[in-house]
Amino acid sequence: MSLVITDLSKHYGEVPVFSKVSLTVADGEFVAIVGESGVGKSTLLNCMAGLDSWDSGSVVLDGLDLGRLDDDRLARLRREKIGFVFQAFHVLPHLDVAQNVALPLLLLGQHDDARVQAMLEAVGLAGLGQRLPQQLSGGQLQRVAIARALIHRPTLLLADEPTGNLDPTTAALVIDALIEQTRQHHAALVLVTHSQAAATKADRVLRLAADGLSPFALNQSNG
Repeated sequence: MSLVITDLSKHYGEVPVFSKVSLTVADGEFVAIVGESGVGKSTLLNCMAGLDSWDSGSVVLDGLDLGRLDDDRLARLRREKIGFVFQAFHVLPHLDVAQNVALPLLLLGQHDDARVQAMLEAVGLAGLGQRLPQQLSGGQLQRVAIARALIHRPTLLLADEPTGNLDPTTAALVIDALIEQTRQHHAALVLVTHSQAAATKADRVLRLAADGLSPFALNQSNG
């Protein structure tokens, strides 16, 4: 897997969100992105998946230029190669835990109950597959989201403030589970976070500002 972003720029009307962002993420690498609120970290993450458009530059995933793909091919690429974990969990309340985790496989026509059960066990949710989301804690719900994001074995996992709604102890456990599972599945991980504790576990930490990405030392203030 390789993700190569070159001179990416994004505006909302006349207002620049970010400019000249360049980034290469290698197979299996864990990159954390920090920065002030409102500088476009989530927007950048969406661009990496082709969920948002940009004004100039390019995003290339596994040799495919996302800017040249139509909506159908982008959707297929996301289903096959990308996993998402968000702050708000985004589990479906009317489906039980196992059904939520299995959704990416169902979209690919690859129903595999044994894989779902193995993934639930791997993230510490063994025996909870039949529970509904409202019966789980916040930390458990985020583990459901991690399991769902990895069940189809993507090459790239994008995580947007996945511990923002969790207490520090639970957040640390969730980040550890996220890192362990991405490494076991040989997926690259790009994490947007305000948490210094989470960012310290990354292979690289980058700061996003209006003028692009730059290496960041965690003893600086990241806002």
